[in-house]
Amino acid sequence: MLLLVTYDVNTQDSLGRKRLRKVAKLCVDYGQRVQNSVFECDVDAAQSRLLKARLMALIDSEKDSLRFYEIGNKYQHKVEHIGVKASYDPQGLLMM
Repeated sequence: MLLLVTYDVNTQDSLGRKRLRKVAKLCVDYGQRVQNSVFECDVDAAQSRLLKARLMALIDSEKDSLRFYEIGNKYQHKVEHIGVKASYDPQGLLMM
């Protein structure tokens, strides 16, 4: 399934900047960054639960926020991209 992960981490102090780096690094392990704080992750149900739990453990819920959008398996017709950055196929070839 395609899981869209968005986050907003308060970076007014050094701990916040550290949390932001950790959140972004974890998201990179699961998906593709499509905007600054937005990742598209092609995951199964177990990976989705694990990613959510790991992200919730990283943030400060008093200062930061996370949003998860489960787009589903037939996401190709649900996602429309307009603009400079070309879209990608999360199930396609990553390297040649």
